[in-house]
Amino acid sequence: MTSFRDLIVWKKSMLLVTTIYKLTNKLPEEEKFGLVSQIKRSAVSIPSNIAEGYGRNYRKDYSGFLQISRGSLYECQTQLEIAQNLSFLKSEDLNEIKNLSIEVEKMLNSLIKRLEQSA
Repeated sequence: MTSFRDLIVWKKSMLLVTTIYKLTNKLPEEEKFGLVSQIKRSAVSIPSNIAEGYGRNYRKDYSGFLQISRGSLYECQTQLEIAQNLSFLKSEDLNEIKNLSIEVEKMLNSLIKRLEQSA
């Protein structure tokens, strides 16, 4: 692997961000600076921290950034559920994102576990 761009978890998380950006266009305009902004920030944080951690020289640092990425993923999942609870989004709108976010979550958990075991 020569770059963080080669990581499948990074590629999947980039797809997740793109999908979330498209979906948040459906939310009410009055949420543009509230929930929409928060969802987008947490989503962007996921691949960003994967990339930043990859660039670190130490496994422990990398693992820490992956944990931040996982935290951002959980934050994003929660915010999307809030949007659904407020009837801003329908459950069928979220199906693709839920499946993709669970896939990213499992990949992050696996990568964190491998890094911590090899330390």
